[in-house]
This record gives sequence, structure tokens and C-alpha cells, in this order.
Amino acid sequence: MATISNIFIDQGANFTTTVTISDSDGDALDLTSYTALAQIRKTYESTTATDFTSTFDADRTTGKITISLTDTQTSGLDAGRYVYDLLITDASSVKTRVVEGIATVNPSVSRS
Repeated sequence: MATISNIFIDQGANFTTTVTISDSDGDALDLTSYTALAQIRKTYESTTATDFTSTFDADRTTGKITISLTDTQTSGLDAGRYVYDLLITDASSVKTRVVEGIATVNPSVSRS
């Protein structure tokens, strides 16, 4: 079962957060040979999504994945409530949703 973690994204600014994934014993999951996909959508049924950039820690045994959006990507999101998740896939193609939640996009005042 995925961990629930709600996030707040400032429209027009870079966004980054790091997730640490643990195994069933509570130890950091060794993410060697895993891939990751994280997306944000307006609703669960939305056909369009914005992909987060998913970056593994240099030492994949730490269980850490950083997801991020550029300022251009966050500028393209309307202010409001979204849903997001992070899915990892192991070398055997087993997919696991590790984190999910509500993403609130806060409107921007400053514009260049």
C-alpha cells in the first residue's frame, strides 16, 4: 500500500521533494535496477498528465528518489487541487505505487 503524502506546489516556481522508500523491515529499499514514474493530473480520470522528473540518489541503496517540476511546468498548471503518485518498477517488471496524494498548486502573484 502506498504512503499518503500531500504536497504543495508554488505555481511558476521550481518544485522538488525527496521520498525515501523502505522495505517491509523498515530498512531503506535498495533501488538498484528500478525505474520510476511520477505524474500529476487534475483528476484520477484525466487523460493528460504532467510528468515529474524522477532522480535516484547516487547511492541507490539509500531508497531515495527525488521528484521535481521546472518553473515552466508549474506555470502550466492551473491553481487548484490535483492528484499525483510515484510508481517504481523492479527488474522483473513488478510495479509498486510507493507514494500518492493530493497536490495543491498555489497561484503565483509575481510574473516575469
